[in-house]
This record gives sequence, structure tokens and C-alpha cells, in this order.
Amino acid sequence: MNLENTQIQMRKGILEFCILKIISRGEVYASDMLGELTSAKIMVVEGTLYPLLTRLRKAGLVDYKWVESSSGPPRKYYTITDLGTEFVNNLENTWQELVQSTSQIISNTK
Repeated sequence: MNLENTQIQMRKGILEFCILKIISRGEVYASDMLGELTSAKIMVVEGTLYPLLTRLRKAGLVDYKWVESSSGPPRKYYTITDLGTEFVNNLENTWQELVQSTSQIISNTK
């Protein structure tokens, strides 16, 4: 069994939740999301992030707007929709349940 592969799969499993949580705090630029995810040691590359953001937009969970930039081309800033807020709140509840359940299993010394 490949430990690194399992660790990567675990991180990928929570990526969508983390991205929605970041966007739920307010308007955000994709490179800022990448920076926060990297800082939290959830490694992700643009080739992973942009297709996921497109999928979230098509699902009606996020939206974006173009903002002119004084130092280059316009930037796309993402915001969460009402449906996205409801979705991320449900994911957060699920996450809390998973953390509690996993902690119980990990700490069980029988």
C-alpha cells in the first residue's frame, strides 16, 4: 500500500469543502485560494482548482465576477451563492460528525 497516495486521496476528499469554506468568507481570487490551501498543507495546483471551480459554478454553488486590474488583465473573483451557503453548512455539519467519529475510533484503546 502506498502511504503517499492514501494521504493525497484523503486531502482530495476534503478539497471541495475547503474551497467552499474559503469562498464563503467573502469574495476571493483563485490565486488567494491556492495560497491558503498550500499554507494549510492541502496541496493543489491550478489544473485541479479551476475545473473544480467550474464544476461548483455549474452546480450553482458559487458565482464569479470579473474585476478590472490596474496591473494586468481582469481578475475573476468568486463568491458563494445562497445554495452554496446551505451546501457548505451541511458539509460542515458532516465534517464535525466525521471528526467526532474518527476521534472516537482513534482514541479507543479497548
